[in-house]
Amino acid sequence: MEHKIRVLVAKAGLDGHDRGAKVVAAALRDAGMEVIYTGLRQTPEMIVEAAIQEDVDAIGISILSGAHMTIFPRILNLMKEKKVDDILLFGGGIIPEDDLNKLKELGVGELFTPGTSTTDIVKFLKEWVVNHPKK
Repeated sequence: MEHKIRVLVAKAGLDGHDRGAKVVAAALRDAGMEVIYTGLRQTPEMIVEAAIQEDVDAIGISILSGAHMTIFPRILNLMKEKKVDDILLFGGGIIPEDDLNKLKELGVGELFTPGTSTTDIVKFLKEWVVNHPKK
């Protein structure tokens, strides 16, 4: 039986705009993935805890607030502390080019900026899960 990809989609911090996150969540569902959407104003701690509870393959964070250089590293650190670094952390939003590169160096799998096709996000996730089976 093929593994059904499970993805947690979250809006971190005080950012109140969730249209993009909902569009991505719907596209992932349409592609046959199981999506858990946590809603607005999640803390990094809440996100990592939910990811562990839901036994997800990936965490997708949508950030438009400019807090990406605080939130992504905090989530990565919590994932390391809780020994769940076999979960992919990816995200999207308005993130400057320099910050994109820094976040990827820290361990964020991929970052999608506005205008990215949802097909590209689905393709990336499917390929990542095939190439990184959970421990």
